[in-house]
Amino acid sequence: MIVKRIGFLSFGHYQAVPGSVVRTAGDALLQTVELAVAAEEVGADGAYVRVHHFAPQLASPFPLLAAIGARTSRIEIGTGVIDMRYQNPLYTAEEAAAADLISGERLQLGVSRGSPETALAGYESFGYVPGEGESDADLARRHTAIFRAAIAGEAMANADPRMTGTSGGLSIQPLSPTLPDRIWWGAGTRATAEWTAEQGMNLMSSTLLTEDTGVPFDQLQAEQIQRFRDTWAEMGWEREPRVSVSRSIIPITDEASYRYFGARAQVEGRDQVGNLDGGLARFGRSYIGEPEKLVEELAADEAVRMADTVLVTVPNQLGVDFNARLLEGVVAVGRELGWRD
Repeated sequence: MIVKRIGFLSFGHYQAVPGSVVRTAGDALLQTVELAVAAEEVGADGAYVRVHHFAPQLASPFPLLAAIGARTSRIEIGTGVIDMRYQNPLYTAEEAAAADLISGERLQLGVSRGSPETALAGYESFGYVPGEGESDADLARRHTAIFRAAIAGEAMANADPRMTGTSGGLSIQPLSPTLPDRIWWGAGTRATAEWTAEQGMNLMSSTLLTEDTGVPFDQLQAEQIQRFRDTWAEMGWEREPRVSVSRSIIPITDEASYRYFGARAQVEGRDQVGNLDGGLARFGRSYIGEPEKLVEELAADEAVRMADTVLVTVPNQLGVDFNARLLEGVVAVGRELGWRD
């Protein structure tokens, strides 16, 4: 059994609707910071945020991550994921290094092409247009390559001899020396997982795979992870890679959790297959139930067994107190499973 880190992943939804205690963008941002503090207190290991644009969700991660880093001392902070189609690679490199240094080098940065957005080619509104013969996925990978070169300290501009007395290259500042080893790619297919290993990035796999072979979600994701690890070994990288999977896990431990989620256990307790971006996609099941039931079911999840990090997607609109209790319950389930030292 791989000793696992347990983190939360928040989409940061906010809306003034009945039942939501996250009614504004300010609520979403401030409550995410407070949930990170609470997560550290109950023994969780990470606070991760999803990034979406043109939607009432979390959008600009680095001020938020820096705030979380300043308020916590132990947990990892990260993203799952930043859509690199929208990002200026050099500015992202500066912001990532600053957030990492503020947190004491605890940043685990998940990047990718991202998922379908509410805006049609919204990245073009941000000023980024794929080149001739380039897809939007190619654009995301190109931005990522520049970003990774920048955080590694490669020269990104020529010095002005009038200012520096030299004509050499200049790297972005600040730099965080260990950050290059803590970049993750959000992969939706087995082939993309292999590409991720070829690039030397960690693997982040969510509750959605944009392909389907007819096998249960956890088995397909386990194959994805195995292909990633096999390719990593073939590449001969010196460090050990990390792998995270996301799961919806709701321990039913009190009246509130039963009221909100008890009736959904049967409906959401199985995989779903649907069309996404013109192809079949498989969505993983939710784990909802009493802790003893969750221990049994999660022990049988092949992909969870193979990962070193489990990110629990939280219903953030129910507020900090509810989600802190949820995370405390998941940490207890993890101990029963032997995930923790």
